[in-house]
Amino acid sequence: MSIRVKLEAFEGPLDLLLHLIDKNKINIYDIPIAEITDQYLEYIKQMEEKNLEIMSEFLVMAATLINIKSRMLLPAADSEDEQEEDPRQELVDKLLEYKMFKYVSEQLKDKQEDASKILFKPPTIPKEIADFKEEIDVSELIGDLTLEKLHEIFSSLVKRQSEKIDPIRSKFGKIEKEEISLADKFIQIQEYGLKNRVFYFRNLLEQQTTRMEIIVTFLGILELIRLGRIMIEQERMFDDIKITFLASDIITMEEAGF
Repeated sequence: MSIRVKLEAFEGPLDLLLHLIDKNKINIYDIPIAEITDQYLEYIKQMEEKNLEIMSEFLVMAATLINIKSRMLLPAADSEDEQEEDPRQELVDKLLEYKMFKYVSEQLKDKQEDASKILFKPPTIPKEIADFKEEIDVSELIGDLTLEKLHEIFSSLVKRQSEKIDPIRSKFGKIEKEEISLADKFIQIQEYGLKNRVFYFRNLLEQQTTRMEIIVTFLGILELIRLGRIMIEQERMFDDIKITFLASDIITMEEAGF
């Protein structure tokens, strides 16, 4: 049988054997050694590359295949107790090991090719951003005030507002959706702060007539704290919160970046 292949197509004798096994769709655990040996020797005869170092590796394998072929021609032992080892077993083990390493090397090669397409850029931060410093320290504005304290004050005000509602009369009439704009309330709080400068959180919320107004006012206070336009203080736990309006003008939410 003629096999026209070049040596460069295979990395060694085991690679050639795997090629012949796959080409002939042979079970690697039950190799027809005579057929594979004949094809392997035919390949050796047609090798165009006469590199002795490379040829020696293929000739050693050829000798191994001929040895296995001759051992398989010998009659099997008659003794039932004596189990003769399959002459092909050592070759099969080497082929399986080589096949595993070849598969791993192909996977690593694919990963290397994928990685070669990825370019990494060193981090570059503009000087304006690297030198940026906050003009106002938010932690100093808030002081020892926590969200838990704000929540307690807010809950007490909501409860007080609910107590003012007549449980019977409140069910009369038509309930309409309240249209309260956060943008309008944002400006109202600033107007109140610009006029009073220093006031208390509880007094501000008590001026609101509905629960929705309280919620929107509370959100407006939080945004003004974040923008550094007001400063809040609390001398003792559970005391009312003192608010100081720091800005000298009034801005809209659009100007604040919303």
